[in-house]
Amino acid sequence: MAERIPTRLGDGSLVHMTRGEIEADLHDGTEAAARRAKVEPLGEDELDHLLDIFTSPARFSAVDIGHEVVLSIDGSGNRDINAPVLEQIVYQNHHGADIVEVWNSDYSYKAVKTVLSFQMQELKDTLLQTVVPVHYGAMPDLGRYSQPDGPAPNWSQLLPQGRIDEARAAQEEAMALLEADMWHTAEAAVATGADGLDFDTAAAAGDADFLATLHVTRRIRDAFPDFGVEIGMASEMVLGMHGQLEYEGVRLAGQWPLGQLRAVTAAGATIFGPAVNVNTTRSVAWNVARACTLVKPVTAEATIPVHMNAGMGVGGVPMTPYAPVDATSRVSRALVDILGLDGL
Repeated sequence: MAERIPTRLGDGSLVHMTRGEIEADLHDGTEAAARRAKVEPLGEDELDHLLDIFTSPARFSAVDIGHEVVLSIDGSGNRDINAPVLEQIVYQNHHGADIVEVWNSDYSYKAVKTVLSFQMQELKDTLLQTVVPVHYGAMPDLGRYSQPDGPAPNWSQLLPQGRIDEARAAQEEAMALLEADMWHTAEAAVATGADGLDFDTAAAAGDADFLATLHVTRRIRDAFPDFGVEIGMASEMVLGMHGQLEYEGVRLAGQWPLGQLRAVTAAGATIFGPAVNVNTTRSVAWNVARACTLVKPVTAEATIPVHMNAGMGVGGVPMTPYAPVDATSRVSRALVDILGLDGL
């Protein structure tokens, strides 16, 4: 009987699979991604390397010495001890973070605007106490501007009714409000001395959300040429909630990671964070093979640093609040080894 190897599903559950089953999952994952995104599947040597990683009996896996990458943390510090500045120091000194991020628990630029002065004081205090670069981060979160939470009509209600033009107009109205809030925060962060902004989970509400992020990124780049902008995506494909929006003549709806990279580069971003959502019912090996396949064209073409999103439910990391280290270490090593990432 073939040896059954302990491994994980996308929800973090411990399962046991044979080497042959893990190998089959790796092939299935890369082929699934290649079919959907119309990209090349991983090569046999890459799949063999992934197989070695996921069949190793070791508790922990890691890249080789000299192949370490930058760790940029969105939402660093978990508010566990209600001392946000101290938690940033802990992330820097003990967790090995190379870039930390000041953030608000209500993680959207709409909410941040209401407490901006307090957030900038926290940012200033963090800058005084740390050595590594410090970003300020939040989600664009376009949906916050729709009724009942915001002033714009709710396009998620209009679309099922077939009121397409009204839904598109509502998203465009919300975009203007979002861009104003993001720019307001950007000006404050620059004045406070931040090293950059993180537009995290961009395009979560679709192509209008993404376009607003690109517009503000370009505005920041033109006004503050040396200021960092990291754009971390919400998903491997941009949803066409509007469907007709373009950036520099290219439609945003339906963009896979390579198209997203080209858009954020054109807008002037300094770090790109592709995201590939996890299928919780498939193995971590399957999810990693799929993620690597979708992002490999990005690292082959990128002219700005690529920091893959590798957190809860993205990049192959299990969808669970405290992902097991046997899974996260294998995922991180696999992404770095196969993709040649600049960071995570």
